[in-house]
Amino acid sequence: MNKLQQLDLSLCISCNRYSSYRLVSTFLSLVSRLGDGVFWYCLMLVLPLIYGINGLLISFQMISAAIPALLIYRFLKKTTLRPRPCAVTPAIKQQTHALDQFSFPSGHTLHAVSFTLIVSSHLPFAAWVLAPFAILVAASRPILGLHYPSDVLAGAAIGAIIATSSGYIPLFASISA
Repeated sequence: MNKLQQLDLSLCISCNRYSSYRLVSTFLSLVSRLGDGVFWYCLMLVLPLIYGINGLLISFQMISAAIPALLIYRFLKKTTLRPRPCAVTPAIKQQTHALDQFSFPSGHTLHAVSFTLIVSSHLPFAAWVLAPFAILVAASRPILGLHYPSDVLAGAAIGAIIATSSGYIPLFASISA
């Protein structure tokens, strides 16, 4: 296990080096801030305006996934108490504000993957925007010094499981653009 932890830490240090570029840290800090919820809340509000009742159903499905996601996220954070990598070694510089002091799992990634899968299952063309955004959110976490790569992978896996178990399979036919 120690070798896996060492690998995780060294990958995190490697990722964090990219944050020394001002453009990278500024851009990914913005992506991270949007991934706090701003982007997803706006999407939940816009979908019904554009797609009517179908958009409202997608938004409700996102909310129904967000509730267990938040409960699981909080439970794991309080149970594992894994410190953020920037608190473990001075080799990792924290480039943006953390929402709490623990790192496992990445809640940003968990929600980004869950919401991306849900929306893209109903609006396949939306995957062209949402998937790259979710990838950027996930990448931002270790680059900004807030999460280990394993936190991000765990968040992505949990998000996928939640999306799948929340019945993200379309309740109605996919909306075509």
